[in-house]
Amino acid sequence: MKKIYYLSTCDTCKRIMKEIQVDDSWEKQDIKTQQITAEQLEVMKNFTGSYESLFSRRAMKYKALGLKDVTLTEEDYKKYILEEYTFLKRPVVLLNEKVFVGNSKKVVASIIEELGQ
Repeated sequence: MKKIYYLSTCDTCKRIMKEIQVDDSWEKQDIKTQQITAEQLEVMKNFTGSYESLFSRRAMKYKALGLKDVTLTEEDYKKYILEEYTFLKRPVVLLNEKVFVGNSKKVVASIIEELGQ
């Protein structure tokens, strides 16, 4: 399975998709137009071990809602990701029963390695 959760308006997501050569063989989900379901989020969490690992602290709403001053629980992370797509760290790539989260160079290199490119 090759699936990517991304944001179509995000230049970083577009750059990474080009770099890892996302084509028609991939299942693509634009999280802005097709909201993540609780089931999909649960699958991601099962791969990573926590909702926190999927949560983006870079989202503008993180500061706007004052979340940096609050201790969040796993249920809080889950709730915020399901309520607002910007809280999902992106892109999220599912490959061969592995998940890759975020846009760091290390993560992108790991995706490329997994793809054998």
